[in-house]
Amino acid sequence: MLLLFGLQNIGNGWIIIILAIILFFGGRKIPEMMRGLGQGMKEFKDATKGEDLSKDNKDK
Repeated sequence: MLLLFGLQNIGNGWIIIILAIILFFGGRKIPEMMRGLGQGMKEFKDATKGEDLSKDNKDK
């Protein structure tokens, strides 16, 4: 059954953790959490790129 869903490489521990998260937060909150996580990662990358650009400007 796990082979059907492409989860053959995930260990039992990860499956239990994922199920616990789904039970704890509910199915509706997970997409919102992932969206927020993605936005946070994007902002972090943008901030580090801005930091690199300011270092380049100081060198010139």
